[in-house]
Amino acid sequence: MSKETQFFIYLIERYAEKKGSTANQVLHEWDKLELTDFIYDMYEIYHVERLQNAFDDIDELMLEKQACGK
Repeated sequence: MSKETQFFIYLIERYAEKKGSTANQVLHEWDKLELTDFIYDMYEIYHVERLQNAFDDIDELMLEKQACGK
């Protein structure tokens, strides 16, 4: 398993935990908003930041997508 995949799993599990959700539910929401690949590809930035910064960025991305009706 690649380091990107390992981090993505860690990220989605911690994000779900913070939101009181499950990783499956979070992944479904990200897929619905077409954000999963983008978030996965943000490894280079997200893995060196505070985890809360990644969460804040993801929340913002989700709000933008929802506002656009995606």
